[in-house]
Amino acid sequence: MSLVDMVESQMIASVSNEEDLQHALTSNSNIVFLLTGNLMTIANYIQQLHDAGKHVFIHLDFIDGISNSRNAIRYVAEYWKPTGIITTKSNIVKMANEVGLKTIQRIFLLDHAAINKGIEMVKSCQPDAVEILPGIIPKIIDQLSNELDYPIIAGGLITDLSEVHEALQAGALAVSSGDPEMWKFDL
Repeated sequence: MSLVDMVESQMIASVSNEEDLQHALTSNSNIVFLLTGNLMTIANYIQQLHDAGKHVFIHLDFIDGISNSRNAIRYVAEYWKPTGIITTKSNIVKMANEVGLKTIQRIFLLDHAAINKGIEMVKSCQPDAVEILPGIIPKIIDQLSNELDYPIIAGGLITDLSEVHEALQAGALAVSSGDPEMWKFDL
């Protein structure tokens, strides 16, 4: 199943602390980005989210105790069994692709050089989707959705429904937010 086919709600719950996990379990979001956890807790978090019918993407850069090695990625795929991973590192995207995990390449759009470097990275590692931060730049969302053959997820600094609509109208597949109030939107 492609990431595009997984999206039922265009609002993705981005969980950055354990307290928000309960909100994500009951949210309208059917996709959850886990940006918290460690070697001792993450398997339980993933299982709880799977049991609630959620697709789970873990942000490997934020999981305490996990390395960026090929064996670590294989372990994640075989034992934790998330739907996929999120990372800023293109070599991790490539390794995760090899073991059958869905992949989301996260890129930060600081200036034109970062945009060009991000496009280059995405084309070289071929993720299933691209998350761009900050997600409040409809002009850049439009540019990237036209230049890349990958779904775009807008995240970061989005604080209200009008900004969500602007990102979606500019070509984003979905919007990720760390605010549990935003997860209630039925999109």
